[in-house]
Amino acid sequence: MKWETQTSGNRLIDWLLRPASRPWQLLSLAVLLGIAVSTSLRENWGSDNAFVVKAAETLLAGGSPYEDKRFLYLPSAVLMAVPEALLPQTVLRWTLPVGMSALLGAGWLAALRLFSVPLRSRFAVVGFPVLALAYKPYVNLVLIGNWTAISAAALPVALLLAHRRHWGAAGLVVGLAIACKPMLVPMGLVFLLARRWRGLAAAVLVPLGMSLAGALLMPNPSLFFTKTLPFLLQGQDSYALPWDASPIAVLPRLGVPEPLAVLVAFAGAGAGLWAAWTRWRRTHDETDGGELRLVETACMVMLAAFLVSRPSFDHYLLVVLPLLLASAVRPGSMPRSPWFWAALGPQVAGIPWPRELEAKRRAFKDCATLCGLSILLARRALRSGRVTLEPVTTAGSPPRTEPECAATPAESASRTAF
Repeated sequence: MKWETQTSGNRLIDWLLRPASRPWQLLSLAVLLGIAVSTSLRENWGSDNAFVVKAAETLLAGGSPYEDKRFLYLPSAVLMAVPEALLPQTVLRWTLPVGMSALLGAGWLAALRLFSVPLRSRFAVVGFPVLALAYKPYVNLVLIGNWTAISAAALPVALLLAHRRHWGAAGLVVGLAIACKPMLVPMGLVFLLARRWRGLAAAVLVPLGMSLAGALLMPNPSLFFTKTLPFLLQGQDSYALPWDASPIAVLPRLGVPEPLAVLVAFAGAGAGLWAAWTRWRRTHDETDGGELRLVETACMVMLAAFLVSRPSFDHYLLVVLPLLLASAVRPGSMPRSPWFWAALGPQVAGIPWPRELEAKRRAFKDCATLCGLSILLARRALRSGRVTLEPVTTAGSPPRTEPECAATPAESASRTAF
């Protein structure tokens, strides 16, 4: 689709889809590199990535990575981290933030291509650095070096491949991402809904095979089941609790009994999965090639999983946010609603929130954004199909637009043959 020669009917979108000038391109690159460089100069850079590197170093030394209770990834992630463990600390300090930024940028570009947005447009060139500056979890993710960035790149790439009917390749991308960090496991439901068994097999067998290989290379791999899984299923401990944005962790901090908090979270996740199934089945109101349907279904599945995952950190939303933002070029998408931006408000940098909502109570704001986006997307997915009026012309008669002869019923309604 050549957006430069077509109009979308929205003057702002048309302006954003025009080519960005060279100064804007250079300025955007400078912003991203500035964030990466400033991150490398901070003392607490790469704190999350350090757990994975330590696990690889332990494996190379002949020990079991799962002796460390804070290494929560699959055995395949240890193999993935071996190259990092072989790099000098100084090299890793300067390459890790750039790598995190590059992964997030790759996800942004794939999301844009999914919606046929030109990569040299103002939307593409300016949108990403604005996201980096305005959305606080972006800087946080680059700083700590969490492998969530891999999932943030893999999900848009997989959906782009799936939209182009390369479901097997999409499953391979998802499988490799799961092998690094099991965040995209819920995406298996999308393959089930689409009945793409080859892609589902790739998404399952790739991390399984790599994890078996990693388990054979390490002593005591059974610690993953006897030590790591129980620790993870219990929601970890007080170390992660202040940053956990899951309703299961946040509601008890507000005085809600824990059993009720668990019930609320799982009820919300169940409603989200129902909304994802409903959105996938609704095809009669599509105005494009199915990109919006695919993106909203996948994002709804992921948001439903984030509601019950323990822990659920603020940067998890970067897995779905680039896709939702890129969908703004489609009429009726979530970013065209003011409520979408209101839900993102608690995460915007520069807002002077009370001190009580900063530091270790930041999870309250993170939970509000997570729940807000989940509710908005579920509401959009569950809405009933609209009835549209189209002119009907018969031989020798003027066009007619009466509802009884021109209404287009929803797909679930009965159809009458004329």
